[in-house]
Formats: sequence, C-alpha cells, structure tokens
Amino acid sequence: MPSPTPLHDVHSLDAAIAESCERPVLLFKHSRFCGVSCEALDELQSHIDGGPGEVAYKMITVQTHRPVSDAVAQRLGLRHETPQAILLRNGKVIWNASHFRITAKQLDQALPKA
Repeated sequence: MPSPTPLHDVHSLDAAIAESCERPVLLFKHSRFCGVSCEALDELQSHIDGGPGEVAYKMITVQTHRPVSDAVAQRLGLRHETPQAILLRNGKVIWNASHFRITAKQLDQALPKA
C-alpha cells in the first residue's frame, strides 16, 4: 500500500514543486493531533489505494516540519490550513481543498488516473 512521501525540509519542497513540471504533485498538510486531519488522511489513503495513476503524493506534518508548511504558504500564495490538499502542475496550484472538502471522491475528480 503506497503512502505519501514526507517532506522534511524546504529543499524537498522545492524539489516537489520542480517535479510538478514532470507529473502532477499532491501536497498534503497534516496535523497528527487533529481529528479532521486524520479523517482527511484516511480519505487520501482511500484515494491512493483506488489507483493513484501518475501522481506524486507528498506529506508535510505541521508539528514536526513547520518551516516546510510555512514555505508552502509563502511559495504558493495560499493561506495556511490543516488539513490541506494542494495539487500542483508546472509549479502552479491548480486545485486545493481543506478540512472536510478533502474526500476520496473529490481527490478522484481532481487527480488524473492512468
């Protein structure tokens, strides 16, 4: 069962943004202490288990990697929210959702399948 790759530093965030020029990248900002975020992570995992296609999934845990979370807001021009799903293509945000709007169905609609 594949799972999102953790982003531990700002350099790995920059690499993920660059990777979005080759294939879609989904950033998932997660809080380990938030029930809503845990539910959103379960929805993301259900989406991935259903056949993720050619998408790179990355996760930022805000408690342990706050500088990366802050860099997401700064570099992509988005307000910080947790949980938050951000889809990138060619270095740009093309879709994002937060809280209860992160569902397997919404992710299936937003993300291309192989």
